[in-house]
Amino acid sequence: MTASAPVVHTDLPLGPPLRGKVRDCYRFESQLFGDVMLIVSTDRISAFDWILPTPIPDKGKVLTAISRFWFDLLSRGARPVAHHLLTTDVDAMGLPAGIDLTPLRGRTMLVRRAEVIPFECVVRGWLAGSGLSEYRRSGTVCGVPLPAGIAAGGRLPEPIFTPATKAESGHDENVSFDVMAARIGADLAATLRDKSVDVYDRGTEHAAGHGIVVADTKFEWGRTASGELLLVDEVLTPDSSRFWPAAAAGTGSVPDSFDKQFVRDWLEASGWDKSSPPPPLPADVVDRTRDKYLEACRLITGCLPNDTP
Repeated sequence: MTASAPVVHTDLPLGPPLRGKVRDCYRFESQLFGDVMLIVSTDRISAFDWILPTPIPDKGKVLTAISRFWFDLLSRGARPVAHHLLTTDVDAMGLPAGIDLTPLRGRTMLVRRAEVIPFECVVRGWLAGSGLSEYRRSGTVCGVPLPAGIAAGGRLPEPIFTPATKAESGHDENVSFDVMAARIGADLAATLRDKSVDVYDRGTEHAAGHGIVVADTKFEWGRTASGELLLVDEVLTPDSSRFWPAAAAGTGSVPDSFDKQFVRDWLEASGWDKSSPPPPLPADVVDRTRDKYLEACRLITGCLPNDTP
């Protein structure tokens, strides 16, 4: 797949956007769908809580294609999951006339408006990252006791739910289930836990059949004005999850991920102090990172992202 021109920034005539590290979000009144949100996944990439000056071409298309695949898969079957996605076809969004649709193709979701519940719903099935460091110190992950003897990169006896507060900037903060329940109510917290673990289980089952282990992931949920609970934002992407090659999992070490690990590794070795603006990425790091994202998309969805819908 030939790299497309990266999209780093959008400025659509839809009112002031809410810009995250990767996404530009616009609330507007669609001619077809009413009060909605437009989510544009740019090619920005972040690491260590900084947006880097160098984009990864087609990264936003990968995130959109993978999320679209999961929303569709999860909405079917015996346990359908309600979600916010309306369409990824920019020609069917009812956007105001005059907007250039070309840079939006393949990287844009039109979604139902929902009030996001202010917790990251993290599910962990394998031992890695900050969880591994904590386990080595105390035998717990986010305060959840685990059996002794689990190796680095090892599978947990069963997936665990470890919520985190959503930070406007900087790191999210891991909290206990009890803290979450006290803040949003025990019933809602239990519902989010059970739904998140169920979605994780369904995602890992599909991914395992296509050569990927989902070591951990985070979900976001929101409620509509009528109170309906929806799965929102992105779902089981390389930005929100640790994806490992299945053949490398369970070997006693943490495998390389299908994500921005090349970027993190290069930054760690570059001498950057993490407190001043980060340096530009070299071309080979950009290319290798892009290749990882595209490979994850191909394995999970069966195809590479393209410009349509």
